[in-house]
Amino acid sequence: MQKHIQNKLACAVRYALIAGAASTVAMVNTVIAEEQTENIERIQVTGSKITAIGLESSSPIQTISAEEIGMAQEPEVEKILRDLPATIPGDGGNVNNGTAGAATVNLRGLGAQRNLVLLNGKRMVPFNIGGRVDTASIPTAMIESVDIVTGGASAVYGSDAVSGAVNFILKRDFSGVAVDTNISETADSDGQNNYIAVTLGGNFDNSNGNAVMSFGYVKRDPVLLADRKLGQFGIRTDNGAGYQEFLDGATAPEPIGGCGGPSVVDVSGSGSTTSIPTRFEVLGTPISMQFRDDGSLGSPCSVFNFNPFNYYQTPLERYNFMAQSHYGISDEVEAFGNFHYTNATVTQQVAPSGTFGASLVLPLYNPLISSSALTTMLDSANAARVAGTLVDGKNWTDSNGNGVVDSEDLLDVRLRRRTLELGERSTSYESHLWQGTVGIRGTLLDNYDYELFYQYGESNRLQVSAGYTNLTNIQNALMATTNANGDVVCENGDSSCVPINLFGGYGSITPEMAAYAGATALLKETYEQEIFGGFISGELEFATLPTASRGLSLGLGFEKRTETGTFEPDECWKQAPASCLGGAGGNILPISGGYDVTEWYVEGVLPLIDDMTMVDSMNLEFGYRAADYSSFGSNDAWKVGLNWRPIDSVLLRVMEQQATRAPNIGELFSPITRGLGDATIDPCSSANAGNIDARLTELCIATGMTAAEVGVIPNIIAGQVNTFDGSDPTNLPKPETADTFTAGIVLTPELPFADSFSLSVDYYDIRIEDVIGSFSPQEVLDGCYMLGDMTQCAKINRQGGDLTGDLAGIDTFVTNLDYLKAEGIEVGYNLTFEIGRWGELQLTGNVNKYLTQESQSSAATPVVDCNGFFGTSCNPISDVKATTRLTWSWDDLTTSVNWRYQGAIDVLPNEAENMYEPFRHIGSYSYIDLFASYAVTQNIEVTVGIDNLLDKQPPVVGDTAGTTAYNSGNTFPSSYDVLGTIYKAGLKLRF
Repeated sequence: MQKHIQNKLACAVRYALIAGAASTVAMVNTVIAEEQTENIERIQVTGSKITAIGLESSSPIQTISAEEIGMAQEPEVEKILRDLPATIPGDGGNVNNGTAGAATVNLRGLGAQRNLVLLNGKRMVPFNIGGRVDTASIPTAMIESVDIVTGGASAVYGSDAVSGAVNFILKRDFSGVAVDTNISETADSDGQNNYIAVTLGGNFDNSNGNAVMSFGYVKRDPVLLADRKLGQFGIRTDNGAGYQEFLDGATAPEPIGGCGGPSVVDVSGSGSTTSIPTRFEVLGTPISMQFRDDGSLGSPCSVFNFNPFNYYQTPLERYNFMAQSHYGISDEVEAFGNFHYTNATVTQQVAPSGTFGASLVLPLYNPLISSSALTTMLDSANAARVAGTLVDGKNWTDSNGNGVVDSEDLLDVRLRRRTLELGERSTSYESHLWQGTVGIRGTLLDNYDYELFYQYGESNRLQVSAGYTNLTNIQNALMATTNANGDVVCENGDSSCVPINLFGGYGSITPEMAAYAGATALLKETYEQEIFGGFISGELEFATLPTASRGLSLGLGFEKRTETGTFEPDECWKQAPASCLGGAGGNILPISGGYDVTEWYVEGVLPLIDDMTMVDSMNLEFGYRAADYSSFGSNDAWKVGLNWRPIDSVLLRVMEQQATRAPNIGELFSPITRGLGDATIDPCSSANAGNIDARLTELCIATGMTAAEVGVIPNIIAGQVNTFDGSDPTNLPKPETADTFTAGIVLTPELPFADSFSLSVDYYDIRIEDVIGSFSPQEVLDGCYMLGDMTQCAKINRQGGDLTGDLAGIDTFVTNLDYLKAEGIEVGYNLTFEIGRWGELQLTGNVNKYLTQESQSSAATPVVDCNGFFGTSCNPISDVKATTRLTWSWDDLTTSVNWRYQGAIDVLPNEAENMYEPFRHIGSYSYIDLFASYAVTQNIEVTVGIDNLLDKQPPVVGDTAGTTAYNSGNTFPSSYDVLGTIYKAGLKLRF
C-alpha cells in the first residue's frame, strides 16, 4: 500500500492529466511517461472517486498550483479565487455592510451556496446555517493545488455541487521545516496585511508514515472610505449629486448656519436624511422639517455623510493550525487522519446609529422641545388636520378631545436623528472552526482500492453588535415631563430612564442620555457536521470489451451525513418588530434544526475502444447517487460522459449531469422576522409623482394607502426597504435541480518552436430550476404596481401609507423561484519555451466568455439578464474575463507579469432611467501585477510583488447602483481594485 501511495510516476501522470484537461490558470510542469505499463499505479482526479490506470476526466478541471498561489503572495485564498475568470466575488475582505465575516467562493455567479468546497476530496464544515464554507479556514501554506470542476458534481460528491466543486488538495508528504512570511501595503501606506506560517513535518518508522503540522497567522488592517478620495463623500446614483465635486477635488460645502455637526453636508449633496440636527416628520402627512442647533424648527437644511465611517477593507485577525498524518500499517492498509482549527475575528463598521425611520410617539408637552419649535409643530400639524392627512386615532392622539392639535396631544412622528454621541456601529464576528477526519484505506486482492472514514466538524461563532440605539428606551425617554422639583423625568417612573434631547444639534445627547439610549447585542451561531462514509473501486477485468485493453473501472460507495445548526440571539435581538438595535434592520429569532441524509452511489469508467485508427482511447464515464433526506425525502443525481482521444495530442470530452441542492437549515427552519432589502423606488411615493396615473393610484390604494397619500409619502431611503424574511412553514422549499452540460477539446501537439503546449476550449451550460431564494423587494413592488399582480400586492405592508415605518415592509419569504442559468465558453492555454542558457519562458492563461447569465423568479416576472450588466439585481458580471501570466525562470531568479482583464458592463436596462447617465456604463478594466523571487541560498528565498502596477482607479457609480454588500463607497470594492497599487514582500526559509 505504501508503494501505491507514494508512487511518483502516478503523481506525475495525475498532473499531466489535469494539464491535459486544461482550463488551467497556471499549468503545473508535468512529466508524462513515454510508456504506460502494468506497473503504473491507479490514480484519482478531482470530480471522481474512481481509481484507475490512465484515468482522464470528461469534465473540465481548472487547477491552481502552489507556484501560482506563491506568486500571488496572498495569504487569503479567497482573493486568489475571485480573480479567476470562472468566478465572481463572494463574501470577503472588501465586503463591509453585508458581510458574514467570512470568505466565500462564487462559481459562475450562481451563488456561494451552489458550489461545494472540499478539502482533499471531502466536504468542509459550513460556518453558518446557510451552508456556506469559509475558505479563510484553509491554511495557504499547506495547499498543494486547487482543483475546480465546472458543472454539476452531485453524482460524485452529493448535494450543493450544482455549479461545480472546489477541491483544496493539501501537501501529502512533507519533510523539514518551512517558514513563510509576507507583508503587503498600499501605495497610500495603509491596508497592511501581515502573514506568517511555520510548517514542520517528516517521515517516521522507516518512512512507513509521515506527519506534518502547520501554524499560520494573518492580520489585515482596515481601510476606511474616508482614506480614499472616492469614498469620502456620498455620490447619488440617481442624479449624480456630488460627482462633479469629486472630479473637481472639492471639499464638502459648509452646511447652512445653525444646521451643522460632524459629517453633515449641505442638502444639495448626497447623504442620509437621518442626520444632525434631527429631521422631524409626521407620519402620513407631507410635514418634513429639520431642527436647528438652537432647538428651533425650519426647512430641511442638511443630510448626513455616512460614507467615511465604512470600510473598503475590513480588519481581520486569524490563527490557523493544521495537522495531518498517514501511516502504512502494512503493504495493503494505511491509516490516515487530519485536523484543522481556525480562530478568526472580522469586524465590519458602518456610520453611527440613529432613529432612522422608526415610528415614535411624541408628546407635545415634552419640556425639552423649545417654545419656538412647539409653535411650528402645532401650526403645521393643524394645517395637516384641516387638509385631512392628520387624523385623530391614526397619526394623532387628541388627548383632551378639543378637536385641535395642542400641547396636550401626541403625534406619531419620525425623528430622524443620527446618534454620533454613541459612536460608530460595528459588528465583530469571532469564529472558532475545527474539523477532523480519521480513516483507513488500502487495497483488496491487489486490484481494488477502498477507503472508510469518519469526519466531524464544528463551527462556533459569536457576533457582537455595538454602537446601536435602543429604540424602546428612546421611546421611553421621549415620554418626558417635569416633576414637582422642576426636573425633567421620564413618565414611566423608571429611575434608570434618562430623558433624551433629540431636538438640538450635536452634543444635545449627553453621555448619560447615550448610556440609556445605546444598545449592544450578542448572537451565537453553531454548526455541526458529521459524516461516515466509504467506497471501493477497481477494475473488473471480466468486464472488458473486445475493442478495449482494459476492463470496467467501477466504484461503489455510501455516506451517512448529519447536519445540525443553531442560531441563538439574545433578548435584544428578539424584540419585535425591530429588536432593540436601531438601524440594524429588524429582529432575529432563534433557529434550531437539522437533518440527516443517507446516500449510496455508483461510478464507473468503461473503456470502449483503444489503440485503433483515429481512436487512441475512448472511455464512457457514468455515475448515479441516491439520497434519502429526513427533511423532505429522496432525490437523486446522475452523470454520463465520454472522452475520446482520436490521437495522442487531441482529447474530446462531453459530460451531461443532473445535480441537486437540498434546502439548508436556514432555508428550512428560519422564523419570520424583519430585515432590510435592496430596492430603488416606491412607485407610489413622491419620487414617482410625475408618473402616477389612475390605474397606479388604484393599486397604491389597494395596498393600504389613502388617496391623499399617493405621490406624497417619502420614497425608500438609501436604497433599502424593510422586509419580512424567513421560511414559510406552510410552503417549505423543495430541492433545486440543475441540468449541466459541458463539451470541449484539449490539444497538446508537439510544436517545433515550443517545448510544451496545451490549449483547451470548453463549453458549459448550467441551468438550475426550482431555485431556492426569495423575490427581491423591487420585484415585488414592480410586480404589483407595474404588472398588476395581486399576489405580489398582498406582500406589501404599508404604515402611514409609506414603506419606511418600523411596521412597514415587504414579504420576501423563502420559496422556489423559476430558474437560474449560466452558459459560456472557457479557454485555457499553456506555452513553454526553453531559451538556452537564459532559462525558460512560460505563458499561461484562461479566458471565460459568458453567453448567458440570467435568472427569472416566476413566469410573471421579467427575465433578469446579468450578462455584461450590473444593478440591484446583478452584482457586476463582465461577459469576458481573462487572466494571462508570463513567467521567466533563470537559475535562481523567477520573474512574472500577470494581466487581469474584465470586459465592459452596463447598468440593467430597466434601472437606467433612474441612474445618472455617466454612471450607466463601466468600461473594460486591465490590471498588471508583477512578481519576482530570488533564491539567495538553498534555504532562503526572497519574494517581491506589485499588484495593480499602474494604479488603476475603480469606476464611479454612486452609492445605490447595486446591492448594499457589493456597492459601497460609490463603487464595487470586491469587483475592482479599490485600494490602488499594493506592494508586497516575502521571505521563505526551508530546512
